Amino acid sequence: MRGNKSVLIAEKAVRDDELNALFRGLEGLGGLVIAASGGPDSTALLLLAARWAKWQRQPPQLLAVTVDHGLRLEAAAEAAAVKRLASRLGVRHRTLRWRGKKPKTGLQEAARLARYRLLGDAAARAGYAHILTAHTLDDQAETVLFRLARGSGLTGLAGMAAASFLPGVSGRIILLLRPLLHIPKERLLATLQAAGIGYSEDPSNSDPQFTRARLRAVMPALAREGLDARGLSRLSMRMRRAEAAIEFSVRAARAALTPAAWPRRGPIVLDAARFIGLPAEIGIRLLGRAIAHTGDEGPVELGKLEALYNVLLSAVRLRRTLAGAVVTLLGDRLSVERAPARRVSADKRPVRRSTAIRPMARAALRNKPILGA
Repeated sequence: MRGNKSVLIAEKAVRDDELNALFRGLEGLGGLVIAASGGPDSTALLLLAARWAKWQRQPPQLLAVTVDHGLRLEAAAEAAAVKRLASRLGVRHRTLRWRGKKPKTGLQEAARLARYRLLGDAAARAGYAHILTAHTLDDQAETVLFRLARGSGLTGLAGMAAASFLPGVSGRIILLLRPLLHIPKERLLATLQAAGIGYSEDPSNSDPQFTRARLRAVMPALAREGLDARGLSRLSMRMRRAEAAIEFSVRAARAALTPAAWPRRGPIVLDAARFIGLPAEIGIRLLGRAIAHTGDEGPVELGKLEALYNVLLSAVRLRRTLAGAVVTLLGDRLSVERAPARRVSADKRPVRRSTAIRPMARAALRNKPILGA
């Protein structure tokens, strides 16, 4: 009997007695948005959430949301299939469309950001503060591998968190939850097969022009060498643990070296000797926070931040611009403040204005430090 295929499928499927653990803490919420693309993972999430909700005394209202990115002709039919399944399960459904011109490069990342924006809008408009996504153990492993290939730091190798914040509309904060992050994809496939529920397949998931698809293709070979999804996920868990310890130290260093409240544009002033005396990872992160806080050009690139920190270790005097902030080292004073506003040069290229002495201004524009001045 144990050789029977249906028995093996049933043994792999997610059991009903596992559902309370998967969705623990969500019992008393008013509503949940379920990101449902129609693929196997999100279809299984929709099924499992609907089963779980039926057992609750006061179940949250469930709203399945499908985002049609407008990139494939099949997308509309797939959204309609999700709507039919949601109706069978007693779950409300909405289809949202990503409208407007699509980028020629970085399409998958742009689509991901658009999807989260639309999901956040849907949650906020429904008055809900939680979105469930169907990221699995396999997705976590791919994320760690992807970030490792990109030279990510500790934060990136920590992978995806089980819960993270997503800015909503009108300043509303939405919590993104990943209840299936420790569940292998094969168990979700078995769950759908046992329930007799079909799903769609996005061909881009196996398109070798995309990095994640190429990494997905090499995962079986890595698994044969012992680097399987569970191992990579375990690595991310340990990195997340280390990340929490480092963040604790960064907060302590900030409290010890700077005032409690940082001015919006700076200057944020630190004692240079005490800053240099910090462990490198703590110093790099503290410097990055100060630049991100005062600058106006978005996130600080880790490689550039590390390069600036390494120059600071041996500099006597320095002035450099990074991510819209000016970092100045003069004697025992290290300051970070908003860079002067840009002006437009004769050849139409934006140039930062500088009130510093002329040689220092030229060095800042070339992104090179002044040492030993």
